[in-house]
Amino acid sequence: MKWIITFFVAITFLAGLAVAKPAADTRPNIVYLMADDQNVSSVGCYGNPEVVTPNMDKLGNDGVIFDRHYNTTAICMASRANVFTGMYEYKTGTNFDHGNMKPEVWAKSYPVLLRQAGYLTAFAGKFGFVVTGKDLCESDFDFWGGGPGQTTYATARNKSMAKYAKDYPHATRSYGAFGQDVIRESVQQGKPFCLSISFKAPHRPVTPDPEYDHIYAGKTFTKPANYGRQASEHFSEQSKQGRQYPRFESWDYDTDYDGVMALYYQQIYAIDVAVGMIREELESQGVAGNTVIIYTSDNGFLCGAHGYGSKVLPIEESARAPLMIYDPRSPSAEKKLRSGALTGNIDFAPTILELAGLPQPANMDGVSLLPLLSNPSTDVREQLAFMNVWGSNPTKSLTVLTKAWKYSYWWYGDDKMKPTEELFHLKKDPLEMTNLASNPEAGPMLEAMRKNYETELAHWKDQAVAYN
Repeated sequence: MKWIITFFVAITFLAGLAVAKPAADTRPNIVYLMADDQNVSSVGCYGNPEVVTPNMDKLGNDGVIFDRHYNTTAICMASRANVFTGMYEYKTGTNFDHGNMKPEVWAKSYPVLLRQAGYLTAFAGKFGFVVTGKDLCESDFDFWGGGPGQTTYATARNKSMAKYAKDYPHATRSYGAFGQDVIRESVQQGKPFCLSISFKAPHRPVTPDPEYDHIYAGKTFTKPANYGRQASEHFSEQSKQGRQYPRFESWDYDTDYDGVMALYYQQIYAIDVAVGMIREELESQGVAGNTVIIYTSDNGFLCGAHGYGSKVLPIEESARAPLMIYDPRSPSAEKKLRSGALTGNIDFAPTILELAGLPQPANMDGVSLLPLLSNPSTDVREQLAFMNVWGSNPTKSLTVLTKAWKYSYWWYGDDKMKPTEELFHLKKDPLEMTNLASNPEAGPMLEAMRKNYETELAHWKDQAVAYN
């Protein structure tokens, strides 16, 4: 009889263990992919039939394509700080010539918060800034393929990625291979993962993967309707004082547009291949149905629009960037939907945190974009700020955006130029060909946008960090 009682006690104990076994972690995996200097017109699903981007197009058609997405500071160091922290530049204090990120700011970044919450975190590519007291942030990730500064297109020269150099000597596809490894390892460990990749492409120096020399060989491209210097006569003199204006000529947009754009698009094609590699691995490992993919760029690129090159300025081709988000669990999935909502790079951290089931810290300026996946026709904000406080003094400005309007104030003045206002009706004039700031008929809207500007400036004055 005693052995029967002992048997039932043991069975009850083991049953209790079975009941107490932790449930599988069903939180979604998150993949955040970011190009460097990729503009909207370089992606087929944004309306350019001359480019070859099948994987980006499929991602956009599977998810939601965002048509009014902006980087709130259009230069790589500041933009990356915006993305990680969900804050405007005046709160991160992080940009070229200004200073590094403080550890207490980094401590509230989405990779740190997700790792604390049990996610496996991975980063590869151009990290883009320094956190004071850290050489790199390698120790804050479970998988690391990142590098300092601009990194390089030669995989072998990127220390953390050197093991991929034999199969992928050009860096762009090596990041696709890194992503595949992270997916496999995370699935084996049975934990949700957050994979963040910051491609170097198509950032200069122009170094396309020779594997794809044939893609655009001999191709010609249609110039945009706002191409060339004649399309900038109505722009502020301040905007022509930085490096962006002479780069229209020094980077050969004026004399070899087809050749320059072919190389630019070729670099983006390699990113497209890497996107395909990552999606194939998600399918192969059986986790595609529970993985959210975000694709964007740290800023746009002017590519000869209005006779400018590079980025930084509040011109649409510089400030806007592609954004596609695919959540296979969402009612918007695979319906080829678009959103005209006003979104910014400060929204990525809040979005990723909500996906992971985590609260948004009060310090963040952005908002979650998940409501737009459920209903792409709705909005998440009425206005958004865009700023530049880097580079030559004349080019520094603050811009306020609404769904239909853009207002910029160029505050620099000297004996050659006066502070200048620009007002564009983006809904009617998306190419920014008519500055309405001096048009009496636009007077009421000018006053309204000035008030919006003052609101954003007041936030800046009130919340800016005291350092950097």
